[in-house]
Amino acid sequence: QVQLVESGGGLVQAGGSLRLSCAVSGRGFSNYRMGWFRQAPGKEREFVAGINWSGGSTYYADSVKGRFTISRDNAKNTVYLQMNSLKPEDTAIYYCAADSGLRPAVEAKKYDYWGQGTQVTISS
Repeated sequence: QVQLVESGGGLVQAGGSLRLSCAVSGRGFSNYRMGWFRQAPGKEREFVAGINWSGGSTYYADSVKGRFTISRDNAKNTVYLQMNSLKPEDTAIYYCAADSGLRPAVEAKKYDYWGQGTQVTISS
């Protein structure tokens, strides 16, 4: 059974930074593609960033490109999302997701495993 646990969310001022972590338990982490998604109140869940199994391929939503960085440490079974220059519109619950596919995927339906989410709130 694969379990994902996010951490690192919180309340920061606009322009600040946060680093989210997603710890994955269960076998096979190094074979999984990983993704970060977010959902703001009243909005649908949206793709934020994705990374392939090795970390050699990453993909970002246009809204976060240049500000957010996804990375992974396969030795620690953990994926990270470094978020810089945060804006109030980044406020959302952030979820990590995992799947055994090869390339980063932007569609939520392609991910089999999900964490419970961590709240990120950016004040203006």
